[in-house]
Amino acid sequence: MLMNRTILLTILLLIVQTSLIPWLVPDAWSDRLLPNLPFVITVYVALFAGRHRGFLFGLGFGLLEDVLFYGHLMGAYGFGMALIGYMIGLVSDRRPRTLADTAVATVIGSGILNSIIYFVYKMFQLTDLTYGFAAYWQIVPTLLLELMITLLIYVPVRRWLMKNAPAAGDENAA
Repeated sequence: MLMNRTILLTILLLIVQTSLIPWLVPDAWSDRLLPNLPFVITVYVALFAGRHRGFLFGLGFGLLEDVLFYGHLMGAYGFGMALIGYMIGLVSDRRPRTLADTAVATVIGSGILNSIIYFVYKMFQLTDLTYGFAAYWQIVPTLLLELMITLLIYVPVRRWLMKNAPAAGDENAA
């Protein structure tokens, strides 16, 4: 039941991302700051609910973003977010989940996700930007904004996801 509410919360964040954030970002930076709120929640789900849920969550919301926003190339966000969700969940099974781990996972995951998207778009010749310019102009600013959002929502989202989570020993024993 908690995952259903998390999905609804993420849909609400997707609506906020598309309706409210463009008003908050200055016009000069609108093509530079592209925060991905469902990705941030995917990182949390992967960290606190496991790699399989992180994979499915990333796949679902990545494909939803592909359908809604990036119809010229389907599957890039779905693949990237599913891969990142699974890898973060896989690494987090062996480590305690702290604020620093969440911040590092968001920074590395965002960098990898945006790099995957860039290289897929470059492979299909949908962009003519160099990687250095894309990293300077879009990847790093977006990464920093997603890190700020991650740090701001850490406590409420962690409480939300840990509320009904099974104990680690119970999950491994089954």
